[in-house]
Amino acid sequence: MSDSDSDFSVSGPLQKKPRKESKVSKPKSSSKNKAERNGSANGENGLVSATEDPMEVFTNIDDGKQKLTIEKIYQKKTQLEHILIRPETYIGSVQLTEKSPAWVYDSEKEMIVLRDIAYVPGLYKIFDEILVNAADNKQRDPKMNLIKINIDKEKNEICIFNNGKGIPVVHHKIEDMYVPELIFGTLLTSSNYDDTERKVTGGRNGYGAKLCNIFSTEFTVETSSKEYGKVFKQV
Repeated sequence: MSDSDSDFSVSGPLQKKPRKESKVSKPKSSSKNKAERNGSANGENGLVSATEDPMEVFTNIDDGKQKLTIEKIYQKKTQLEHILIRPETYIGSVQLTEKSPAWVYDSEKEMIVLRDIAYVPGLYKIFDEILVNAADNKQRDPKMNLIKINIDKEKNEICIFNNGKGIPVVHHKIEDMYVPELIFGTLLTSSNYDDTERKVTGGRNGYGAKLCNIFSTEFTVETSSKEYGKVFKQV
């Protein structure tokens, strides 16, 4: 290996020159190399034959017929694609759980009761994200004193409202969009990234309400800004 700044080369180990009288003979049909004796790619020890093309390691990895390409094996997804493909990483399981005790609201008794229920953790999580978002507004506006939740089973719709200060309806110069669109429709956006400021809010990771947006068939944001004299609505 050269230590010159302009040259870089790698040389292999030195080999003896072959004798003139030496001959190369074919191995006997019964002979096997060491790797083959210890197992092949599909053998009992999971080893790969030394004579096998390394790329063939991935042969038959799927259905025993088709060889996968490197591009198929190793893939890069966008963040949105990853959330949709692996929702459990972000919102928990999307499967119905076994029944277990939980505190729920009984509409007939108009009170909270302990009851065995089965539910989908992922659905609960995206509902909770919007609810936490509404509750966080209390920290920004101490005068806020109301959160309303309306669940319409016929329309399959949930609406959450708070009477606190609205989101600034102003154009964000760097991201080139209005602030409500930025915080509800763009991943990793948040007003809680300043760690020098004391926070008691629920959401700080930049996902929050965006997850509810992603997993909803329809998502509507409505807000007004007295400071800027504007009303914002986006579906």
